[in-house]
Parts: sequence; C-alpha cells; structure tokens
Amino acid sequence: MSTAKKEYKRVTVKSLTEMKSRGEKISMLTAYDYTMAQIVDGAGIDVILVGDSASNVMAGHETTLPITLDQMIYHASSVVRAANRALVVVDLPFGSYQSDPKEALRSAIRIMKESGGHSIKLEGGKEVKESIKRILNAGIPVMGHLGLTPQSIYKFGTYTVRAKEEEEAQKLKEDALMLQKAGCFALVLEKVPAKLAQEVAESLTIPVIGIGAGAGVDGQVLVTHDMLGMTHEFNPRFLRRYLDMHTEMTSAFEKYSADVKSQDFPNEDEQY
Repeated sequence: MSTAKKEYKRVTVKSLTEMKSRGEKISMLTAYDYTMAQIVDGAGIDVILVGDSASNVMAGHETTLPITLDQMIYHASSVVRAANRALVVVDLPFGSYQSDPKEALRSAIRIMKESGGHSIKLEGGKEVKESIKRILNAGIPVMGHLGLTPQSIYKFGTYTVRAKEEEEAQKLKEDALMLQKAGCFALVLEKVPAKLAQEVAESLTIPVIGIGAGAGVDGQVLVTHDMLGMTHEFNPRFLRRYLDMHTEMTSAFEKYSADVKSQDFPNEDEQY
C-alpha cells in the first residue's frame, strides 16, 4: 500500500529508491526550457526529463534522431537553472554513445559538466552495457530505457507496442535485470504490455517508470507538451490530456490579433 508522501527539498537518485520502498509513486515530466521547467518544478514533480523528444516538440523533426549533443546541453542548461527540487535527467542523444563506450563517457561527462544535469538516460540493454559501465565508473548516475526505444525507430519500423511476443518479453526481463546489476538507478519502460511491466517492476529493487506501460510500475512519465494539449495530432492510448492548451492558446492569439487590428489594444490604462 502507498504511504504518505514525503517532502524532499531536493529529489535525488536515493529519494527515488526510498519512494519505491514506501510504495509512493514517482511523477516525471519533460521540460526543455527555463520557463516550463520552473512551472513543472514548482508543481512538485519529482523528476524532470530533458528528453531527446525536444527534437520533435521543440524543433519539429519527425524523429528524435537529428538532435545533437550540443543542443541537448543547451536545453538541459536551461532546465537546470530552473529546477530547485526535481531530479534532472538528461537524454544522451542518438549517435553520442552507441558505437564506442569511450565516446559514451565523453558525451555523459560533457552533459554533466556543461549543463549541470544530475544524471543521464540512455536507451538499450546488453548492447550498451559497456557504455553504461564506463559512465557509472565515472560517478555519473544512469537511468535505463527499454521497450519502445525511439532512437531505434528505423530498426523497428514502427512505434507499436513492444515485447508482446515471449522471446522479446524474455529479453526485456533479462535486460532490465542486467541494467539493475550494472548499477542503473532507475528504468523507463515505454509501450510494453502492462502485465509485463508490472512483472519487471516487482522483480527489481530500482524504480521502474512507465510510459504506456500500465499502472503496475513505480511511476509515470509523459511529454509535458502532450499532456497539456499543446500538441494535438499525437493521440496514443496512454496519453491523458490535462488541458487543451492548443485550443486555448489559439483563441488567445486570435483575440490579441483582433484587438491590435481594431486598436482596442493597447487601451488608455496600458500606456505610459
């Protein structure tokens, strides 16, 4: 059973383990800029992910692949300046860690030194084990990511649910255990069957945070722009929209334009 929420002045990787042990669910959202991160942090969200989803949300790319390490550092730096409580996790972008463990370490060190981020996240299982070990040996906390791994979209060819078949489900379980043994402090599971995700969460001592992975995991993550309804063409089953900001913002912009053209704005009280 869940226990009362504990207030943390600063959420750390240790805090997340404590939350799991108490049965307290972990809240995680994305942010890519100072203003949004300040609001997310002020709302008491436990973890802010500076995701490579910035490639889609902020830059308009079709996939997460084009975003660069320099761009991720820029976004992460902006978020870190705003986050007074939340743990900030920064994605290692595609091409910055897959081919060479030494390159992975250099990329992770750059993120930590230049952005001030608190930890990094990378996608994959045993194929990136050596990269994870090198990064952890340097004292950098690592969050894993299994299931649907968007950086491998051209390998999969689709954004459909992963690990529905027994062979892939078994590999996911083995990779999850490997990530824990390697020293990862937490794991994201994306778009996998809820039953499988719960089995993984119950088998691990590290927190498992889901996106499209059901309610049986230790926490949830969403892309902030999606849950606020700022995006409107993306409609997966797992997404709950808490606001319809696309409609609200469009209405506000239209009203502003109309007020300017009718000379209603600025009025006498809005001038010096």
